[in-house]
Amino acid sequence: MSSNIGSIDRILRIVVGLGLISLVFIGPKTLWGLVGLVPLLTAFAGFCPAYRLIGINTCARR
Repeated sequence: MSSNIGSIDRILRIVVGLGLISLVFIGPKTLWGLVGLVPLLTAFAGFCPAYRLIGINTCARR
């Protein structure tokens, strides 16, 4: 499982994930905010299965 998420993509996923998770505690207070775990987990793992299926790689070329 090689990394296919670049640094900018990773930062955006963390921000979006934290924003969605904050909906559980602030705002409508529904469990739909737990969807934010998906971008957080993919950001910390550095791998996105959807990117693999589509053939996208946002990592810097080496």
